[in-house]
Amino acid sequence: MGDKEIRDNRLIFYKEDIEKINKLLEEFINVSGSKCAFLVDKSGHLITQQGTTASFNPETLSALIAGSFAATKEMAKILGESEFSVLFHQGKKDHIHISLVSDTAILAIVFDETTTIGMVRLYTQETIVKLDKIFKIASTKTRAAGDIVQEDFSSTAKDKLDSLFEE
Repeated sequence: MGDKEIRDNRLIFYKEDIEKINKLLEEFINVSGSKCAFLVDKSGHLITQQGTTASFNPETLSALIAGSFAATKEMAKILGESEFSVLFHQGKKDHIHISLVSDTAILAIVFDETTTIGMVRLYTQETIVKLDKIFKIASTKTRAAGDIVQEDFSSTAKDKLDSLFEE
């Protein structure tokens, strides 16, 4: 993915969007029994998180999650798939369930033996549908704001150039 494509596909979240996402992730943690939930953009930047993260650095984990997802995407291509939309890493005590959201972000769930992968998968699918709706609304706001900025910039740039080259 080139720089232009990354910029074109990047969503801009406003405060109210993040508040909705945080509420949704908090509800997810409560119903699934998970430890924490991360929403990460595909370039590895942490968008937001909810839950307990005292034992690790969330920004580092976010970058590694995106890297893992990118590597898995290449494995999928080798196998003739466009990508794998879900990854699961199982440890002795902690596990990570990673899912693609709307082709723009990654939802990562950290959980332990107090819940099951089945519970996490079930609630993850429901959460992804809700996140997708938030993303669609954010996308329309982002495009509208981008159009306004672009129009303002074009108009201002034209005025400055006209005044610079006036006789």
